[in-house]
Amino acid sequence: MYNFLQLVRNENMKIYRRIGTWIMFGIILLIVILLSVLSKSFDKGGESMWSVMNSIEQFSYLLVTIFTVVVSAESVAGEFSSGTIKLLLIRPWSRSKILLSKYVALLLFALLMTVVMLGSSFVLNLILFGYGDAKTASDALGVPNSSGPFSYMIQAYILDYIGLIMIVTFSFMLSTLFRSGGLAIGLSMFIYFFGMIGSNLLMMLEYKWVDYLLFLHLNLKGYLGSKEIARGMTLGFSLAVLAGYYIVFVAITWLVFNRRDVAT
Repeated sequence: MYNFLQLVRNENMKIYRRIGTWIMFGIILLIVILLSVLSKSFDKGGESMWSVMNSIEQFSYLLVTIFTVVVSAESVAGEFSSGTIKLLLIRPWSRSKILLSKYVALLLFALLMTVVMLGSSFVLNLILFGYGDAKTASDALGVPNSSGPFSYMIQAYILDYIGLIMIVTFSFMLSTLFRSGGLAIGLSMFIYFFGMIGSNLLMMLEYKWVDYLLFLHLNLKGYLGSKEIARGMTLGFSLAVLAGYYIVFVAITWLVFNRRDVAT
């Protein structure tokens, strides 16, 4: 167990020693600050910290997704393109442990970005707007008064993180399929944005198979306002679909990485 934790630690060091990683965190913090300050500057008495936090979450989540895709897609493919994968595999650890350590480090990176976005948004807007009335904030967000705005935001971020896990897993799979980090990143970004747009267009079709498209189920936050969303899909159904894709992505990643010849 200790050796595996050391592997995860090494992978974390690879991620956080890059200047680009800290630029990503800086951009997230800058966006939170700008949106919060601008909302306060143009506020005419109708804003609350919760409505501003909700707007920040909707906008910043896209950036977090992009940053997560970049880091995930580079994880394995970057090792192959730079040639460092050979140095990694000659160490006394199985390929499965090496792969798992990379994956865990990526999940922790996505979690940290989510926590930073939530924590900075909460603290800054609490200072600027104050906690406010819970009932008024719940009505503005369209959530039941029994849950409260704080509970709503926590649930929203948890559901967003589940979507991030799927994106990390998908990008990580592509990273194992291609030896070029740039290709893996570009393809991941293209499939993500094309998949989101294409899935929304296909929703107009009445075919049953459309309900099983991956990108229709990544926005789980939509279920906070109702038990069902478009096409009568429920949270349980979306989670089941995501679980099926998750198993496929993990299986492909593990098989390809363990069978890949690093000599060529």
